[in-house]
Amino acid sequence: MRTRLRMHRLRRKALRSRRYFGTVRVPRRTKVKVSVMAAVLVVILAVGSLFGDMIREDSLVQMVIGHAKSEMYLGMLKTAAPSVFYEKTGGNKMEYLLEWVLRAVPVYGYVTDEEDYATQSESDISYETIIAREALDENYVDETTGEVVTSAEGELQLPAEEPESAADSEEKTEEAQEQTQEDVSGGQVQGGSFVPNQTPVVTYSKEKLNDFDYLIQNFYVVDRTTTINSSQLNAADLLGRSMKLTHGPDAPQILIYHTHSQERFADSVPGDAATSIVGAGEYLTQLLGGYGFHVLHHTGEYDVDTRDDAYSRAGPVIEQILKENPSIEVVIDLHRDGVPEGKRLVTDVQGKQTASIMFFNGLSRTTANGDISYLPNPYIQDNLAFSLQMQIAAQEYYPGFSRMIYLKGYRYNLHYCPKSLLVEVGAQTNTVQEVMNAMEPLADILAKVISP
Repeated sequence: MRTRLRMHRLRRKALRSRRYFGTVRVPRRTKVKVSVMAAVLVVILAVGSLFGDMIREDSLVQMVIGHAKSEMYLGMLKTAAPSVFYEKTGGNKMEYLLEWVLRAVPVYGYVTDEEDYATQSESDISYETIIAREALDENYVDETTGEVVTSAEGELQLPAEEPESAADSEEKTEEAQEQTQEDVSGGQVQGGSFVPNQTPVVTYSKEKLNDFDYLIQNFYVVDRTTTINSSQLNAADLLGRSMKLTHGPDAPQILIYHTHSQERFADSVPGDAATSIVGAGEYLTQLLGGYGFHVLHHTGEYDVDTRDDAYSRAGPVIEQILKENPSIEVVIDLHRDGVPEGKRLVTDVQGKQTASIMFFNGLSRTTANGDISYLPNPYIQDNLAFSLQMQIAAQEYYPGFSRMIYLKGYRYNLHYCPKSLLVEVGAQTNTVQEVMNAMEPLADILAKVISP
């Protein structure tokens, strides 16, 4: 009797608890639905496992299946514990899934995210071939035929401007040559009354420069032989790197040399180095000395008989000079470009006909073969920073004086020093005087960028 009474009390307490907590029984229909969903899930997982070995692990199909599995798991958890996954959403699930699938397609990432160009490792091209191509990778003029020679992989790039007729070009060249003959006395070109600009003519906002598309379209020409991405051309990083000299002129600070010392101009005097690219380097040396810099001008010749291997011949000498003069912080390889005979790279700077300049960077990477692992350059980012800061200074203080920075494959001996520049001054159609005039704003731009 007591046992029955005790069981009765326990039942009454259970009934009161059920009413209090609002517990309800799960309908039979709901149980059936849950069982069916579980069975379907098991089948899907089994099929996925079966086909998992039949497709690549990194394929688009595998990525979509994996994502679908994750979404199903999350859906079950959201059903069981909705408060944990509460979120405010816009759009339907189909739009979300479509967005995710599109993001799995590489082209979508290329268009919407960081612009990156993947390259394979350098493997099927020899070191000797790379060196030979590097020597021939710039435009130059064949002395016997007078034709402009470009690399087999590249194309001749010229500044975008209105073409002039052959008659106009010839007339301008004759006038410039006559003016040069008046200025040249005993092989020496007379300097003009250049006055450095103290305030920028134009300015570029950081917001614009940080836009990769704006930067690449307004400051660079990327040759088809190489590739670049937005992580390398990051304006915030490149402009944030200091190019200022760290010590005074008590020891050499700047080295100027010429890989192609035999490059000459329209009215250069045969046999007279003072009217060649070497003479331009000597004038630049004098101008920089006037700014208070200690400059060493190396006039070694590495392309007398042939341009082949000029960089490989010059490299060890430059390395030795830097070893003997550890105070040198800036290295400039001064060149002359090559253009068709009807083209002249000339602009007006303070009323004087002035040869245009162009900064040139090598990226140790080719489109066809990828990164050149055995031609490393640990200073590529510093090289890019230096040329960009020089380019911006040129555009701000002397608009139109500098052509866009040219990016190409290979290394060009820019790996010996962080602050290395390869500068192309004018072309074979420019006069000596136009080239000498270009040294004046170039010296001022350099002083503005590297002065402490």
